[in-house]
Amino acid sequence: MEKAKEAALKKRAAAKKTAAKKPTAAREKAPLFEPLQFPAGTLLGAHTSTAGGLATAIERALTCGFTAAQLFVKNNKQWFAPALAEEEAKAFRAARKKSGVMFFAHNSYLINLGSFDPQMFATSVKAMVAELERAEALELPFMVLHPGSHGGRGEEAGLARIVEGLNLVTKATAGYRCKLALEITAGQGNALGYCLEHLTYLIENMADDARGGICLDTAHLFAAGYNIHAREGYEKVVADVEKQLGTRRVLGLHLNDSKVPFASRVDRHHHLGEGHIGLETFRWIVEDPRWARTPKVLETPKGEDMREDVVNLGKLASYLQ
Repeated sequence: MEKAKEAALKKRAAAKKTAAKKPTAAREKAPLFEPLQFPAGTLLGAHTSTAGGLATAIERALTCGFTAAQLFVKNNKQWFAPALAEEEAKAFRAARKKSGVMFFAHNSYLINLGSFDPQMFATSVKAMVAELERAEALELPFMVLHPGSHGGRGEEAGLARIVEGLNLVTKATAGYRCKLALEITAGQGNALGYCLEHLTYLIENMADDARGGICLDTAHLFAAGYNIHAREGYEKVVADVEKQLGTRRVLGLHLNDSKVPFASRVDRHHHLGEGHIGLETFRWIVEDPRWARTPKVLETPKGEDMREDVVNLGKLASYLQ
């Protein structure tokens, strides 16, 4: 009997010890990391989820300490979404203004303005117009989009097809303030837009070229054959942008390291400083006064709590002093 009693007492003591180690409810809800602190005027952040509603992206951005962020205006895996309620748009606009975070959009990857399939092309134009309508209602300054894929029809025909699509989109959204930021691509498969010349051609041939701009993605530039991992290569890219379009046309920057080697023509993003580009390139970008007012966001792998984004951007903090 005494042994059984002693065992029971030991069991209760162990249970109390385990309970004492458990965090309180308040502690469980506490942030898992300290938010980033950037100097005034810095525009840095990451692509931010809208799961749970558009306004949740603002909460997530503030939790991480972002001063800029990218989002999808609807489910990225669906062509269309129910109309955006004015109450939701109004709430987002008010919360975004209060937050001080600069948000911009990225379109759905389903859209292909370079398609020669009549139904795919028509659906892509319609979907792009619908997404711009949402972005305009949210008062977002621009939407990033991949130019498109020619599907085997050749680059010349593909670029002309994209121009046709862009002109249909801008005509349907005439008077909108939201611009189109054509993103440079890695050039994987039949994707167009893997060189500055492609982007220049598209903008110069848009009927409303004032609505056109570009987004430079570091992983895409590197994979497409721009040697931005070397200082002279980085400077040449910026000089070429200035010569062909003007740096004012660069509406946004995607800061991504590359999982794949130089000029591989494959699109694979990696954490800053852990890929083939290296951390030094990102230092040049954030220290470059030419990009001081250009929003710079990550599209690197991450979990739901976005800890990885905070870690990646934290690597750049010492360059911003």
